Amino acid sequence: MKSRFCFVLYLSALILVATSCVTAKKVRYLSDMPKEGMPINENFEVTVSPYDELAISVLSNGNEEELLKPFNAFSGVTYLVDGNGNIQFPVLGELHVEGLTRLQLQDTLCTRLVKEGHLKSPMAQVKFMNFRVFFLNSSGGYVVNVENERCTFLEALAMSGGLDYYTRRDRIGVMREVNGKRIVHYLDPRSTAIFDDEFFLLQQNDIIFTEESRFSFFKENMSSWALVLSFLTSLTSLGMVYVMAKSLSTK
Repeated sequence: MKSRFCFVLYLSALILVATSCVTAKKVRYLSDMPKEGMPINENFEVTVSPYDELAISVLSNGNEEELLKPFNAFSGVTYLVDGNGNIQFPVLGELHVEGLTRLQLQDTLCTRLVKEGHLKSPMAQVKFMNFRVFFLNSSGGYVVNVENERCTFLEALAMSGGLDYYTRRDRIGVMREVNGKRIVHYLDPRSTAIFDDEFFLLQQNDIIFTEESRFSFFKENMSSWALVLSFLTSLTSLGMVYVMAKSLSTK
């Protein structure tokens, strides 16, 4: 009977050790970050994609208020990029904007306005109106709205509430539409290698999804294990009390 009781205690300790070992070795973010830090990579920029919503306004450094009116006639209305990557812009007509960064689109507009003689010193302002990232895990889904038009992989994880101890760090997927195809790329936030990954800077409408690790078995079934262990412990204790009482009664 004592050996059975010891087995129950051993099993309890084993489960506790197995679950606690996840926290120290498996979940630390950027565990290989050098003490001297790492340079910031500024080469990543968000580009325009089909079905984006863009707010575009045209200004001027000169006295051209009347000339500006046609280009701002739809103030407050966003421009929807069609499936071919084009928008219909006042006076200039159809513009192919897919693949351009916000700054490149601003430069393109200004160049066209000057070259075609519409304005002498224009300034264009472009803003993404639909920049959001979607996050899916075993607990549900979240929409991360990005206001400053720049969102990194780590920032999206933080805004979505982070990762629990039982999420696989080595297979956090990012799904993105590229050239008419949906592709999936995996990132590991434990490594500083993500800083040089092209998927580190997220694009609008990216979908982040996670997988549960094998240790989630303990998390999901801990209550069941606790009930079973409690029952076995109580049964063992009652058995020991019975044996001791019977032993005393025979003396």
